[in-house]
Amino acid sequence: MEAVFSVDALRGFTEAVFQQMGFVAADAALAADVLLKADLRGIDSHGLARLPGYVRLWDAGRIRVDARPHIVHETPSTALVDGDAGLGLLVAPYAMRVAIAKASQVGAGWVAVRNSNHFGIAGYHAMLALEKDMIGIALTNASPLVAPALSLERMLGTNPIAVAIPAGEEPPVVIDMATAAAANGKLEILQRKGGKAPLGWVQDAEGRPTHDPFALQRGGALLPLGSRPETGSHKGYCLSALVDILSGVLPGAGFGPWVPPFVHFLPLPQDAPPGTAGIGHFFGAMRIDAFRPAASFKTHMDSWIRRFRSARPIDAAEPVKIPGDPERAMEAERLQRGIPLHQSVIEALKNLSARMGVPFPDSLQNGEEKNVT
Repeated sequence: MEAVFSVDALRGFTEAVFQQMGFVAADAALAADVLLKADLRGIDSHGLARLPGYVRLWDAGRIRVDARPHIVHETPSTALVDGDAGLGLLVAPYAMRVAIAKASQVGAGWVAVRNSNHFGIAGYHAMLALEKDMIGIALTNASPLVAPALSLERMLGTNPIAVAIPAGEEPPVVIDMATAAAANGKLEILQRKGGKAPLGWVQDAEGRPTHDPFALQRGGALLPLGSRPETGSHKGYCLSALVDILSGVLPGAGFGPWVPPFVHFLPLPQDAPPGTAGIGHFFGAMRIDAFRPAASFKTHMDSWIRRFRSARPIDAAEPVKIPGDPERAMEAERLQRGIPLHQSVIEALKNLSARMGVPFPDSLQNGEEKNVT
């Protein structure tokens, strides 16, 4: 079962929870914006459902509310940022804006981050570059839940790749994808709804394909993009490895099986290599006019978008989309109608409400909502 809530009511609740944790108002608003953007774009696995997880990390002392992300090394086009064990929802926008500032000066900016935490949806951070008419790139490693191709052992995260590319009259192209066949959050949604995982998403503890959405808690593993060797799992493995190396090895963050997990059922690694710290990210910003006049590029992007949208579909009722179209349509709908939350997420948020002393809004009824404790 689901209930629908107004965006503003959920935003107010989320900001209040972060402020109760000790974040200043501006930081609480930014963190809430990152989470709400996930729900608005239909990426429910990374939105308000994640809020109790951040509180759990704060309880465990793994997130500092007074963190001050800072540059520890830089060149005109690159920087290494230490997240100071801060909330990834705040560390990532800081680092992305460093990349954008460098791109403004020299054409491209690249920033690697160590000592951070889970940063929400990668697309949010990549899209920050669109504000400056730039191409944005965001990568992160994550909880080791994915088995490399042909492996039983969980060694990699879902390790997303996001790229945002501006256009002219058309909307931007926004690619935001996991390098696993599915994100863990998709399994959590199936767990809440009592559904079955499609074959190819996950394997059991013996490496056999399974429909079990609880397979990870039972010793199984997520599969890389491509799922099985015969369908190209080595490609997903390679993409995930690339993200892990740029996000983890390059900045000196945790990498591979030593990434500090966000999920509650994995313990902290005890044998991490010396000198590694936290979750890692990698960001890039590229000024279009560092390559060619921006206006002509965007004209050609419009042509690219229109031609791909006009590709002959398999089913006339389902036209071809460009990356970002489904999320854009979902955001427009949810801004108007509100955000649906599954009953189990609502209960978790109500428990958080009671603990933090923050009123949780009632669901929308005839276009209205009211606050309840």
